[in-house]
Amino acid sequence: IGHITNGVHIPTWLAYPMVQLYDKYLGTEWHTRMGEPDIWQKIYAVDPGELWETHNALKSRLLEFVRRRVSRQSRRRNEDPAIIEAARTVLDPNALTIGFARRFATYKRADLFLRSIDQMADLLDDPNRPVQLVFAGKAHPADEPGKKLIQKIANLRHDPRFAGRVVFIEDYDINVARHMVQGVDVWLNNPRRPLEASGTSGQKAVLNGGLNFSVLDGWWAEAYNGMNGFSIGGGVAHADVEINDARDGEDLIRVLAEEIVPLFYLRDADGLPHEWIARMTNSIATLAARFSAHRMVTDYVQKAYLVAAGGLSSDMSVR
Repeated sequence: IGHITNGVHIPTWLAYPMVQLYDKYLGTEWHTRMGEPDIWQKIYAVDPGELWETHNALKSRLLEFVRRRVSRQSRRRNEDPAIIEAARTVLDPNALTIGFARRFATYKRADLFLRSIDQMADLLDDPNRPVQLVFAGKAHPADEPGKKLIQKIANLRHDPRFAGRVVFIEDYDINVARHMVQGVDVWLNNPRRPLEASGTSGQKAVLNGGLNFSVLDGWWAEAYNGMNGFSIGGGVAHADVEINDARDGEDLIRVLAEEIVPLFYLRDADGLPHEWIARMTNSIATLAARFSAHRMVTDYVQKAYLVAAGGLSSDMSVR
């Protein structure tokens, strides 16, 4: 038995400013070679300031989008005028921005960051190194626990520790997804290992310069090399679900506080986080082609379809 890991359709999820950046540094031939790892190695030659400026422009676009949506949500609920007004300026364009958007199945643990709620609140409230989270997603209509999880996240807006720092965007669709994967600094993924078959949202963030912060499950178990993002846990799961969740929750906070936040806010005289940008380029260079739909389809042809046409498919090799 073999496997073929999912990949994403690059033109669908790549922001146009990133297309322009890739045209400049990869050469326009990358459009016909996006499934080839070699073409992406040219990203190491990118000007750090230009990559950072492009990323921040996309981040600003995301925040403008979030403000419009959250303001509309507040008006629809007939909330207090002060709340509606605050929604128009919610989130800080200079803060570390973490995104989480997907189906709200309970095993994906959208509320894992709340396992150490006081520590998380302190991180979000740090005036010198603030952190903010943007959530979106839907639960299956028959999934009551999933719907309650959405309510739990959305209702954090009423908690003074999280108001204005944790935002939930309603009516999740492909437009919301595009804005988020194109604009966040970090893409959070913390399913209960080993229940995630693959996952693809983080692959979309990679293309746009976002860094993954994930449990070593699904595609990230294959992708993570220590320098192209961040990991939660050590790649093992405790048999007791409660113990497992507690450990992962603690590690999430630890990595965020000790690795991610310090690295993001480590700036030079020009305000550039060079070590962070180095991880961005490493992520793009090592993951863009490897987790593209181009590579996936090639794998299906070479490892499955041609094999099946020639005999047994169980050995996943062409005869």
